Amino acid sequence: MKLKLRIWRQAGPEVAGRMVEYDLDGVSEDMSFLEMLDLLNENLTNRNEEPVAFDHDCREGICGMCGVVINGVAHGAPEGVRTTTCQLHMRSFADGATVDIEPWRAGAFPVIKDLAVDRASFDRIIQAGGFISSNTGSAPDAHATPAPKREADEAFDNATCIGCGACVAACPNSSAMLFTAAKITHLAMLPQGQPERYRRVKSMVAQHDEEGFGNCTNIGECAAVCPKGIPLESISKLNRDLIAAMFKADGK
Repeated sequence: MKLKLRIWRQAGPEVAGRMVEYDLDGVSEDMSFLEMLDLLNENLTNRNEEPVAFDHDCREGICGMCGVVINGVAHGAPEGVRTTTCQLHMRSFADGATVDIEPWRAGAFPVIKDLAVDRASFDRIIQAGGFISSNTGSAPDAHATPAPKREADEAFDNATCIGCGACVAACPNSSAMLFTAAKITHLAMLPQGQPERYRRVKSMVAQHDEEGFGNCTNIGECAAVCPKGIPLESISKLNRDLIAAMFKADGK
């Protein structure tokens, strides 16, 4: 396959960036998207040109570090397909196609270099309340604290969020409410998450706003591109807990 790549190049956070075109030949349809970028970087290195910087780690669709916007879509998956960039294969593109590749676009995700962005704001949201209190000592038996199956399943579904940031990149407001809602709902559905439930939602939403993420206006683009299928309803659960927390004088 031959491709024309239009890639965002930016030397650093304080430097203006621009789209740069590259012609790439010899792309196999069985390559993953990141393997295609590896091939491009090999060619650039052989020509003594600066390779394209991009984030990646597991390359198994687990960690979400690989996220970029491909042809205007976060992770670039075809409609109806849920996958991360590293699990997107070049058979999804036609021979001779032009492919636009950009980083996540959000003020709270400053560009480090080229396609790599700083997502430490997500870590700070987790630090604000994404934890539970637990007594030290030996681990309790797995069945010591029973949870209804429906709540347990809902907690598990939200726990699958990998914090990739696709929801932010897709949202016109650059809101991280789907990510924040997944982390809050995950713990709110379990008995272990009840002691800090209402303090948690207030602290995490406050940190979300402090980081500079936008407001949620229920457009739904976040859920449409989420590689793990976190439902939009999780934001409704966050809102219900937040309203309830406002009426609790001690915040608990």
